[in-house]
Amino acid sequence: MRHTPRVVADVMTNPVVAVAPSAGFKEIVETLRQWRVSAVPVLEGDGRVTGVVSEADLLGKEEFRDADPSRLEQMRRLDDLRKAGAVTAGELMSAPAVTVREDATLAQAARTMARGRLKRLPVVDASGMLRGIVSRSDLLKVFLRSDDDLAEEVRAEVVEPLFRVSRENVRVAVTNGVVTLSGTVLDTALVPAAVRLAWAVEGVVDVECDLVGPRAEAGGIASPEVRP
Repeated sequence: MRHTPRVVADVMTNPVVAVAPSAGFKEIVETLRQWRVSAVPVLEGDGRVTGVVSEADLLGKEEFRDADPSRLEQMRRLDDLRKAGAVTAGELMSAPAVTVREDATLAQAARTMARGRLKRLPVVDASGMLRGIVSRSDLLKVFLRSDDDLAEEVRAEVVEPLFRVSRENVRVAVTNGVVTLSGTVLDTALVPAAVRLAWAVEGVVDVECDLVGPRAEAGGIASPEVRP
């Protein structure tokens, strides 16, 4: 089984292009074009991320080219007006930058993006130094894992630890990322935990569970599952 992407460092893009606060408007536009990216981190001299300049920050100059700044509705957008007149990355950037640690889980990065409605996040280490960048498409890479790979991990990380006695009676099938657990287990109290753990496997799209307990046998009661 290959290594499962679990943290941002596993999927981030590195190296990543960045600019200094003194970078000029045209230099930023050329950098975005050359590297085919939609945003760049802005770095202080020591390499710490201080902000991010995106295409949206740059478009303000074009948006307000024919605008009348005296109109009331435009005066309510002072920040946009300020950026329309900006000429350096330090003036244009959105700050402070929303970043994510390289050891953050993929779920944590996804939540940060969702809350901020962001398309990408600079990735930093414990001291705030830039280590890479992670985008929405990077986080979706885990869903490219094969069904066989997912099934193997579910067996190893879910079935084997939870159902040591009855694991031979548990079947794991994966189709298009959807995991189906079926079969008979001795301790049905462990079934909810199995579903949760299967969901936690990176790349799983959904989990369906058809696990059932043993049928009552004449003359006795089945022994409980041996827990790890």
